[in-house]
Amino acid sequence: MAEVVKMPKMSDTMTEGVVAKWHKKVGDKVKSGDVLAEIETDKATMDFESYQDGVLLYIGIDEGAAAPVDSVIAVLGKEGEDYKSALEGEGAPAKTEEKPAEETKPAASADKAPAATAEKSAAAKPKADTSNIPATVIRMPLLSDTMTEGTIEKWNFKVGDKVKSDDSLADVATDKATMEVVGYEEGTLLYIGVKEGEAAKVNDIIAIVGKEGTDIQPLLDNADGADGNAAEAPAAEEAPKAEESSSAPAASTGSSADDSRVKASPLARKIAKEKGINLNDVKGTADGGRIIKKDIEGFTPSTKQVQEQAAAKQEAAPAPAAKADKAPIVLPTFTGEEKFSERPVTQMRKAISRRLSESLFTAPHFYVTMSIDMDQAIAARGKMNDVAPVKISFNDFVVKAVAVALKQHPAINSSFQGDKIRTNEHVHIGVAVAVDEGLLVPVIKFADGKSLSHISLEVKDFAGKAKSKKLQPAEMEGSTFTISNLGMFGVDEFTAIINTPNACILAVSGIQQVPVVKNGAVVPGNVMKVTLSADHRVVDGALAAAFLQTLKQLLEEPVRLLI
Repeated sequence: MAEVVKMPKMSDTMTEGVVAKWHKKVGDKVKSGDVLAEIETDKATMDFESYQDGVLLYIGIDEGAAAPVDSVIAVLGKEGEDYKSALEGEGAPAKTEEKPAEETKPAASADKAPAATAEKSAAAKPKADTSNIPATVIRMPLLSDTMTEGTIEKWNFKVGDKVKSDDSLADVATDKATMEVVGYEEGTLLYIGVKEGEAAKVNDIIAIVGKEGTDIQPLLDNADGADGNAAEAPAAEEAPKAEESSSAPAASTGSSADDSRVKASPLARKIAKEKGINLNDVKGTADGGRIIKKDIEGFTPSTKQVQEQAAAKQEAAPAPAAKADKAPIVLPTFTGEEKFSERPVTQMRKAISRRLSESLFTAPHFYVTMSIDMDQAIAARGKMNDVAPVKISFNDFVVKAVAVALKQHPAINSSFQGDKIRTNEHVHIGVAVAVDEGLLVPVIKFADGKSLSHISLEVKDFAGKAKSKKLQPAEMEGSTFTISNLGMFGVDEFTAIINTPNACILAVSGIQQVPVVKNGAVVPGNVMKVTLSADHRVVDGALAAAFLQTLKQLLEEPVRLLI
C-alpha cells in the first residue's frame, strides 16, 4: 500500500521547510535509509532519509519551494500502484497537468479577446518540464533564522569552471555573519545570476551547475520574477542620459561682468556661484564650449584676474585714516573640492539597523550608572595570571560577576514576551564583539557554572571566529543578558541599546586612575563605571540598582566569585 512522506520537523522552531534538492526522481527505487532530499530549515540544510522501501510514485513540491511541517511532499509504494487514494486520504490533491489558457476559452470569444487578455493567458501558461535537463539550480540558502536576503561577497568560481559537490561556490554575507555556500552538485558552472556585491532574496536563483553545453534557458524561464528583473534594467540605464540633456544651450555675448548668459550646466553654475567664480573667466570643455563641473573644479584664477579682483576690492573699500601709502594685503583665492564616497549597506548593518531601531523605539529604556573600585580586582587578576593556564582579562571578571549576580537577581535575567514576562533560570551571556562590518554577539552559555579560565578561553575563541567570519548562527542565539565592553578603547562612560529579547544590557567602560577618598584621605584609585540599560516594561529602577550593588560587591571583593 502506498505511503505518504511528510515534511519533517527538524528543529524546535521549524514551521516549514524548503526542498533544496531532490536526490530521487519519480520512478526511482528507494530503500530505507536512502537520502530522499535535502531540506532547508530555519537553522540549517539537512539530509532527509526515507524510512520506507518502495518506488517514488509522486513528488508534491518542486526544488526551491517551501512546505509546512507535516504537509505531504511525496508518496512511496509499489511500482504502478495508484497513489491518488493515499493523497486523498491525507487531503492533498494530486498534481494534474494544467492546460494552456487558450484551450479553455470558448471558441466564440477568441476573436474578441483584447490584448490584455492575451497577455494574461500567456502568463497563466504552465511551466515547462525541466526534470530532464542535466543541470541543477543553486538558490540563495536560508543561513540564519532571521535572514531574508544575502549579499554575494565573492564568487570562488567563474562560468565555465568545473566544480565538485563539496566545493564552496561563494561567500555570502547574511544579517549575522559571512558564510560559505556549497553547491552540493558536480559539473560545470553554467550560470551566475548575482554579481559580487549584489543582494538576492532567500530562494532566488544565484547559479546553475550542470553538464557543459546544456541549454539552461527553461530553468531561468521557470524562475519566479526572472522576466520582471530583465525588463527593469534598460530603464535604469537611461537615467544618466536624461541628466546630461537637462541644460539647454544659451547664446554667449562674450566676456563681461554678467555671466548669466554664458553656456554652463546648472551644477557648474551652482558651484561657481558658491566659490565666487565668474563664468566669463572659465573655459568650457564640453560641446560648443559649454562649462561643466570639472571645468569649475579645475579652474585656477590667473595672476591678472587676482590683481583685478584685489584692485576692485581696494577701490570699493574706504580709505584708511592713516598710513594710506601701505599696500593692502591680498589673499590668494583657494579653490577646494568637495568629495565623498559611498558603499552599499551590508546585510549585517541592515540587521543591526532594524533590530536596534525596534529595540530603542519599542522598549522604554532607562539607565542606571555605578562606579566600581577595581583595586582588588587588579590585584586578584595579577595573582591569578601567575598560575592560570590562560590569561584572564577584566572582561572575563565582568562576565563571571554578571553571571553570579543574575542568579541572585532573576528579574534582570528576563524578557518581555508581549502578554507575559519570561524569567530565565539559566544564564546565557551575550558578549558584543566588534568586527569590520558591524557587531556580532556570541553567547557564553551557562556562564554562572564556568570558571574564569573557561570563560576566558571561550570568549577568545568566539572573538577569533567572529573576526575570521567563522562564527555560526547557533553560537549567537539564546542570550538572556548582554555585555558591551568598550573599556579597551579608553571610554569613560557610555550607554548601550538593549539586545532584544533581553531585558537588560550592561555597558562597561575603561578603568580610570582617579583620586578617591578612602578612610578620610584622598588617595589614587582605579575606578570603572558601568551603566545598565533596562527595559522598563520588565525591570524597575530599584531592581536595576540592587543588581548593580551586587555586581559592585563581587568585583570589589573578587574572592566572592570563587565561592
